[in-house]
Order: sequence, then structure tokens, then C-alpha cells
Amino acid sequence: MTIDPRHPARIFLMQQPWFGTLDETLRHTLVESMQLLRAARGELLLRRGTPVQAWWGVLSGMAKLQTATTDGRISAFLSVPAGEWFGEGTVLKGGQWRYDVLALRDTTLIGMPVALFQRLYETSLPFTQFLVQRLNLRLGQAMTAIEADRLRTPEERVAQYLMMFCQAGVRRITLSQEDLGHLAGLSRQTTNRVLKAFEARGWITLEFSRIDVLEPEALTDVLLPTG
Repeated sequence: MTIDPRHPARIFLMQQPWFGTLDETLRHTLVESMQLLRAARGELLLRRGTPVQAWWGVLSGMAKLQTATTDGRISAFLSVPAGEWFGEGTVLKGGQWRYDVLALRDTTLIGMPVALFQRLYETSLPFTQFLVQRLNLRLGQAMTAIEADRLRTPEERVAQYLMMFCQAGVRRITLSQEDLGHLAGLSRQTTNRVLKAFEARGWITLEFSRIDVLEPEALTDVLLPTG
């Protein structure tokens, strides 16, 4: 049996550096087994406390990982654009999701069942190396977030999260200022002030729920030590 080359799961998996190293039978099994999960903007894709049943990537749209306190305060710590995976550490540990995953726009997730994830982890060196790279990336992002929370100015925090998108190849960012503020740990008012200042310098342009980065080099300079 052949699979339509336009099959969304096949297109997504073909972009993964480890997929081509697998034998044909396993590639076919993966494509046929991938799950799709859709949600409209603002809806939950995965709820905190639900069992981990798959490793998820963003097929289209954008997702946000966040936690909420009982009094309604939100702490967002990662946004995931199309083409990226998330939650590999949680899948390796098993159990339950420790955060909510929210659709920042109409979003479709693509999921690899845990059994296949574990099979690749145990038998495919390229897949395992890919996971190690992902985990190292997440560690770096976590350290950066801790540093931003303790040491960075509002300008540096906003520049830092905009650069995370740029480093993922996204310069046209469909994201509200409130959501960006959640990621940067800032109020909407402070986020708006910083973005307006960046726009006045010609580094970005602002539209409704969209930020276009024009000068990523200038944002990088904001993050450089001045001493």
C-alpha cells in the first residue's frame, strides 16, 4: 500500500532529520499511526493533568504552553510555531501533562503515539540524537527564561521572546500583545509600551494581533551586554 505524498502526516514527518533513516515499513507505520488534534483560537488543545498518550508537534497554527493559578493568574513559558515539537521530556517521563496547551490561532497538532515514540527511542540512534538536541534546546530556553525573570529589563524580555520566534524561522508573528506579555512575564501595558518603542525605531511593525520583525539584528543587540 502506498501513501499519498500529500498526506499531511507524511509531509510533516519527511521534514524530520531522523525519518529518512528508518526502514520503509516503519515509516509507513508512523505515517498511518499519527494522530491529529484541532482547536480554534483560544481553545485548549491539551489539558493539564490528562494522561500522556502521544508526543505532539504543531502541524499548523501556533500553540502556547502555560499554567494557571487558582486565582486566574497565567504563567506562559513557551510558544510553539508550526513545524516544532514539544513535550518530549514529559513523554519520556510518562504520567500526565503538567501544563495546558492552548491554541494561539486555529491550530492542528500532530501526535506520535507513546508506544511508537518509545520504540524509536530504544532502536533509532538518529531519533535519540534528535531528542537530545531538543532537550538541550529546552534547557537553554528554561535558563534564559529564569535569567529574564530575575535580571532582564522589559525591553530585553520582549526582544528575547521575539528572537525565539525569529530563530525558529518565524518573523511574521501572529500573537496578541497580551499573550506576548504572558510569555515575557510582563503586563499588557508594559508590553505595548516596549513594542511601540521598537516600532518607532523601525525594528518591527504592529498590526492587530500580529508583529512583523523587520530588524532581528537590532533585537539581538538589545540582548548584548553593555558593560
